[in-house]
Amino acid sequence: MENHSINQCDKVLLIYTGGTIGMGQNPTTGALQPLDFEHLESQVQEFQYLKTDVDIYQFDPPIDSSDMSPECWSKLVQIISENYDKYAGFVILHGTDTMAYTASALSFMLENLTKPVILTGSQLPVGQLRTDGKENLITSVQLAAARNADGTPCVPEVCIYFSGKLLRGNRSTKQNAEGFNAFGSFNYPSLCEAGINFAWNRHYILKPDFSKPMLPHRDMKAGIVVLSMFPGIDEHNVRHVLNSPDLHSIVMRTYGSGNVPQFPWLIKLLRETTERGVTIVNISQCVTGFVEMSRYSNGYQLKETGVLSGYDSTVEAAVAKLMFLHAKYDDIDTVRRLMNESLVGEISIPY
Repeated sequence: MENHSINQCDKVLLIYTGGTIGMGQNPTTGALQPLDFEHLESQVQEFQYLKTDVDIYQFDPPIDSSDMSPECWSKLVQIISENYDKYAGFVILHGTDTMAYTASALSFMLENLTKPVILTGSQLPVGQLRTDGKENLITSVQLAAARNADGTPCVPEVCIYFSGKLLRGNRSTKQNAEGFNAFGSFNYPSLCEAGINFAWNRHYILKPDFSKPMLPHRDMKAGIVVLSMFPGIDEHNVRHVLNSPDLHSIVMRTYGSGNVPQFPWLIKLLRETTERGVTIVNISQCVTGFVEMSRYSNGYQLKETGVLSGYDSTVEAAVAKLMFLHAKYDDIDTVRRLMNESLVGEISIPY
């Protein structure tokens, strides 16, 4: 881990999509609702002390993160790609509930990204006394503008910054609905810790080819289901899910290192589903650890049905990757092969 002081000199584009950070209280219901970004900017007086110039793009109207969609991801890709050469980095203000999904999606949709794209937000609205929004926002701008000695960005990838830690976006998941440490990266170290100085874990940061252009992809394909195993799961409902029309892929959340109940009907259904061209990816319900389908007989049966290992992927990354690959490739064998490869650091593959 290396300690470096903050050196800001480049312009950053701040994209405000909505979320708690820019919310106010409805005087009638008392519920939080999105406000105009001018409210947010007026609440953060620290902006005037930044050495980095910041331009602002605002979603109109702002959206709650529970309403986030592939269409919104496509809009973010368009905004970033159209402004890519004008800015040193990008900061996206986003609600926490689906932030990890957006970060995962953008990591695939922005192919050969060579600039920082940092998502952040807050657990408390920025106008409240104990808000975490100001520090998250200011530090994210500084991280997006930070440069190495050779002038290259310190973190040329999609990240989430929250509560003093910079995390790889497609390794992150929301872990806390109440605390300020809203996000965790359980199978991958943080990329930077923000204290008095920035302590970079440079060994873990992606190293893109800066000579190649960034290639934006705006299409994501639906037709994906997340299926969780649980004691008492029954054949009728599983069959109903697996036979859904227009189904392309299933992210199956299994026990431990990738185990499912040894029900003959379940194994038969899974085999029939993969044989008709549906991709099934095995993700552990545990937040830490790998799927190892050869470890126990229950998991080995899955491997024989054509179910793929998701290794140490998050559910968010697996869903986003499948949506991306199905939009890009018609060949199911290519999709399955690439699900077992790390494209942008989203999985660790044991050798």
